[in-house]
Amino acid sequence: MIGSFVFGFWKQPTIKQQQHINPVVDFSVIIPFRNEATYLPTLLNSITQLQYPKTKVSFWFIDDDSEDNSSEIIQQFSEQHPSITITILKNKRVSSSPKKDAIRTAIKEIKSHWIITTDADCLFPPNWLQLFNQEIFLKRPRMIAAPVTYTNITSFFTYFQLLDFLSLQGATIGSYGLRTPFMCNGANLAYQKEAFLEVQGFAGNDTIASGDDIFLFEKFIKKWPNRVHYLKSKDAIIHTFPVSSFQELVAQRVRWASKSAKYNLVRGKFVGVIVMLMNVVFCLLPILLFLTTISWKLIVFVVLSKFIIDGILLYQTFQFTEQKFRLHYFIVSTIIYPFFTVFIFFNSLFKSYTWKNREFTM
Repeated sequence: MIGSFVFGFWKQPTIKQQQHINPVVDFSVIIPFRNEATYLPTLLNSITQLQYPKTKVSFWFIDDDSEDNSSEIIQQFSEQHPSITITILKNKRVSSSPKKDAIRTAIKEIKSHWIITTDADCLFPPNWLQLFNQEIFLKRPRMIAAPVTYTNITSFFTYFQLLDFLSLQGATIGSYGLRTPFMCNGANLAYQKEAFLEVQGFAGNDTIASGDDIFLFEKFIKKWPNRVHYLKSKDAIIHTFPVSSFQELVAQRVRWASKSAKYNLVRGKFVGVIVMLMNVVFCLLPILLFLTTISWKLIVFVVLSKFIIDGILLYQTFQFTEQKFRLHYFIVSTIIYPFFTVFIFFNSLFKSYTWKNREFTM
């Protein structure tokens, strides 16, 4: 399966900016935030670097009960840059999902046809909106998924997160190349407002705290299977930050894993089951070697096959995102990762998780 994603990644065309295409699309960028004073100055600075007409983009910041000075930082920035259209709204909570409520709060006020969702701890590349504009102008999609990667990689702990995160990105791109997409990332996702309303937005899954991206994506795929596109362009990659502690990492990954049981797409569930079973097998290999008569040659074959195929997909993804592929970190992570994944899986079955200083149950 991972080998097929390697092929799909290669098959998915890389998009380059065409200078002759004029900016014609009006965008509304939705950025929910809660206690993001640390990251907001970096995000706001990246807004000033965007190479897109300021009259054709507006930024909607949705305050989800922040307890720090996040709103003041945005307000001060807005006053200093009056040519940038910025609106700050208070989140109107109506469901169990703060982020979905934040997006709905903004959509009720937005007039433009195209929405982009992202996060408050992200950095925008200068030609980001121009690439979305080009994709819309040339292909008339309903939804566009785009790449995300981590920045500020300074240790093995952060590199381990990068490997894990880019494995998802690589599989995502590969699945689009195979025309069987099963995933997207809400930190870099665009869709038509009319289409969002037509599929009734988050109705039917707003009891799940996360999943503002994947469950909406599943609705779009079901209704318009050929009009959900992937923007594979280096100039459209959004950068975000890894977490700083193991406790935060576990909470984040448990949150991601907890929504997988609610997936509707069969292919998404299939990929999840195959990956989990492979990781379980890897964890059991020492027991099989010493307590059964299974051939050590078979075990070596399984380990090397996984190492090589995973390595090819990750190397492709690292090249695309312009990250440095560190072989020694990859080798160590290959040994650790299956045990970490199984640990997260069992935690997602029995534990609640913390997100933005709030506790959520499954």
